[in-house]
Amino acid sequence: MSFASLGLSADILRAVSEQGYSEPTPVQRQAIPAILAGHDVLAGAQTGTGKTAGFTLPLLQRLSEQPRQHRFAVRVLILTPTRELAAQVHESVRTYGKFLPLRSAAIFGGVSINTQIRKLSQGMDILVATPGRLLDHAARKTLDLSRVECLVLDEADRMLDMGFIPDIRRIMKLMPERRQNLMFSATYSADIRKLADGLLRNPVNISVAARNSAAEGVSHLVHPVDRERKREMLSHMVGANNWRQVLVFTRTKHGANRLSRQMEQDGISTAAIHGNKSQGARTRALADFKRGDVRVLVATDIAARGLDIDQLPHVVNFELPHVAEDYIHRVGRTGRAGQLGQAVSLVCVDEHPLLAGIERLMKCSLPREIIPGYEPDPAIKAAPVVTRNKARRHNPGPNRRRGGRTPSRYAA
Repeated sequence: MSFASLGLSADILRAVSEQGYSEPTPVQRQAIPAILAGHDVLAGAQTGTGKTAGFTLPLLQRLSEQPRQHRFAVRVLILTPTRELAAQVHESVRTYGKFLPLRSAAIFGGVSINTQIRKLSQGMDILVATPGRLLDHAARKTLDLSRVECLVLDEADRMLDMGFIPDIRRIMKLMPERRQNLMFSATYSADIRKLADGLLRNPVNISVAARNSAAEGVSHLVHPVDRERKREMLSHMVGANNWRQVLVFTRTKHGANRLSRQMEQDGISTAAIHGNKSQGARTRALADFKRGDVRVLVATDIAARGLDIDQLPHVVNFELPHVAEDYIHRVGRTGRAGQLGQAVSLVCVDEHPLLAGIERLMKCSLPREIIPGYEPDPAIKAAPVVTRNKARRHNPGPNRRRGGRTPSRYAA
C-alpha cells in the first residue's frame, strides 16, 4: 500500500515524499482512512510507529478540502502533555502542510505569551497546545474554541499520569459537542479506557502493537551494579564502546544535574533537560545532542516525553522508573520507525522489585549481563522498601492551587 492509495492530495503526497517516505506504517494505514471518513478513533500506538503523521496527514487533507468559515476560530486542537511534544507535533504539521494554505501554531509555557496572543489573533486552522497554557489563553479570551471541528489527545496516558484530565474536561466545555475526537495512547489502563468511553463516540479501535509492549526493534539488557558505581560504569560503557549519542533517564531533576556534572568531569560531553531548565536551555541542549556536540543527554521522564531523535541508538535507564509503564515510554525513544536500538538498564539491589514489575508488564524476562570489574557486592542489602501511592500521580492533594491547576504540570 502506498500513501497515494489512501486518498491524500498531491500537495500532501509531495511533502511526504520529500521526507523520504513511500509506504505508510501500520498505524497510518488504519488511522488515515478512518479519520478521513470522520470517525472518532482510539489508537494504541507506541512512540516511533508514525502515529503523529497518522493523524496529521488526514487532518491536513480534511482542512484543505473545507475552507475556513470563521476567521478567528481554531479548527483543529491537538493537546499534548509536554512542551517538547507540542513543538515536535507542530513541526510535523508544518512539514506535511508546507504546500497548503493553512495556518498553524504551537502554544506552551516557558515562552512569551504575548507573542502567542499575536499569532492567535490571526485565527488558526491547527493549534497544538499544552493544557496549562491553553487555559491561560482561554482565561484571557485570546482564542476561540467554539468552532473546533476535531480534538486530538496525543499520548493520553501521559496526560492521565500528569493529572491533566480535569483541565482537559474544562477545555472540552469550551468546544462544540459535535466534533471529531481522536485519542492516541502508547499504553492502556482502566483509567484510559474510562476516559475514552467519556470522550469518543463509536470509535474505530486501532492497535498496532501488543498491549504494553516495547517496540520490536529494541533490544533490552540489564546490567546489575551497586548504586554507588552506576555513574562510573556508565562513563566506562560510553567511552569503551565509543557511544556517540546516548539518552539517559534519571528519576529526579537533581539527579539529572548531578549525573550531568559528574560525566562532564569524566570527560564526556553531557547536557541535562528537566523542568527547572528554561525552555530555551532545553531547546539548545536537544539541538546540541541532535547535532552531535553533546554525546549524552540526561533527562527526566516528563522532560523527555515527545523527543523525536532520528536513529537514536542507545537509551540508558540510570534509575528504573517507579511506574512500570514508564519503562515502555523511555525505551520507545530508540528503535523508532523500523530502526534498531538498545535499551540498557543499570539495576542495583534496591531496584529488583521495580525490575520484576517491568518484566511482569512485558511478560518476559530481560537478559542480564554483569560487566567485569563492576560485579555487585553480595554483602550490600536492599534498602527498606518505601510504599508509593500511585494514585497521588493523579491527585495533587493539599498542594493543589485554587483554580484547578497544579504546580507540577509546569515542571515539564
